[in-house]
Amino acid sequence: MLRVLLVDDDTEFTEIACQIIEFLGHDISIASCLEEAYEWLENNTFDHILLDFMLPDGSGLHLIDHVKKSNHTPYITLITGHPLVKGLLAGLCGPKVNYIAKPLQREDLEQALTRQSKPASETKQNSTLPKKHFDCLIGESAVMQEMYTMISRIALTKANVMLLGESGVGKELVAQAIHSASNLTTDNDTELVATNCGALAKDLIASELFGHEKGAFTGAITKKDGVFLRAGNGTLFLDEITEMPIDMQPNLLRVLESNKITPLGGTKEIEVNCRVISATNRSIEEIAQNKVLREDIYFRLAVFPINIPPLRKRKEDIPLLARVFLGELNEEYNRSYEWSAEQIQRLTDYDWPGNIREMRHAIHRAFIMSDPDSSNLALPKDFRSPFSSITEKQHNLSAGRTIEDVERELIKVTLDDVDGNKSLAAKMLGISTKTLYNRLHAYGEFEE
Repeated sequence: MLRVLLVDDDTEFTEIACQIIEFLGHDISIASCLEEAYEWLENNTFDHILLDFMLPDGSGLHLIDHVKKSNHTPYITLITGHPLVKGLLAGLCGPKVNYIAKPLQREDLEQALTRQSKPASETKQNSTLPKKHFDCLIGESAVMQEMYTMISRIALTKANVMLLGESGVGKELVAQAIHSASNLTTDNDTELVATNCGALAKDLIASELFGHEKGAFTGAITKKDGVFLRAGNGTLFLDEITEMPIDMQPNLLRVLESNKITPLGGTKEIEVNCRVISATNRSIEEIAQNKVLREDIYFRLAVFPINIPPLRKRKEDIPLLARVFLGELNEEYNRSYEWSAEQIQRLTDYDWPGNIREMRHAIHRAFIMSDPDSSNLALPKDFRSPFSSITEKQHNLSAGRTIEDVERELIKVTLDDVDGNKSLAAKMLGISTKTLYNRLHAYGEFEE
């Protein structure tokens, strides 16, 4: 039996946690703030402390410092509602500090108290790879489940879709998923036709989109169908739509409004009947402020906009993605590499500013560098790329920073992540909105 001190101001959580810990056969004491925790520690010894990262009267890191100075140093598990905490604080708290994130299951508390990893049956590589939704998308997180619902609903219509998301999140895969779902709904077997608007020379855009007749311009030695016509009754994917020159956009607008094209050099209109899926890595605010897309074009293209979440906002999907990527490489090259629990944790802890594309590249690179006669995959010591400077600037914490600096940085990162929504930020951090406002008031520089 362990003597456990639970330090958390969330009464609903502490009630449930106490029931679980008592059921596991351990003795539990409760403190709702640092002051109460100090009082418990003054006259008692504990085997394990379950500690909320943010408390009404300060950071849980203060209690860790206090415990380190005592003669008895129990094992500590930091509890947080924010997945970035582990990555931010790794290496700052020492080997006797672990991290778990809310919401918690009984298994999470049991593993934390026994200091054991998940049973081998759960961590062992499974011969069956994770499910691919719509034959191309991987992930079981809440945000992905919500997107799957959107895809299923939009597949029942011919409405145009605009995909928004950071570079590397997999916009073309989502476009393929929408197309595949539409084919199943209509019992068709059409292909997805894709073109990158940002990769086309300005004088070739009209020809690429609408086609041209023989002799329409110098070099037009044969007739060519444009992507609108090639897409037929299927799907046309226009990637990097916001990189299309503004003076070319009225031509696109006419097609979207009339469903008719006129090839360059032609005189006859041709009807087209494809769904248009466009994509951009710019935000709606950036599109409007920089005027890179006409408003009337936006409303025609974004009948149904879908925001694709970055990988850092669905970290629970990282182990699934890692298994699939490694499994595909193993199959292609007849290898048998396996992930260790520690490697999966490293992948999950990293924020992947380049999203799925960056993660896949890192795994492929590690695969190439690993010993072909071994089953052990050799991950690099550092995942950071030259393109990670912005994220590193946001999330870089090192030894020597004060506890207040660490806490302030985490609050700032969280507020940035949710576009300043304080209620949502407080929920992610596992604190009350009042506590968050008190912190912001104390910092001053973040107060609005």
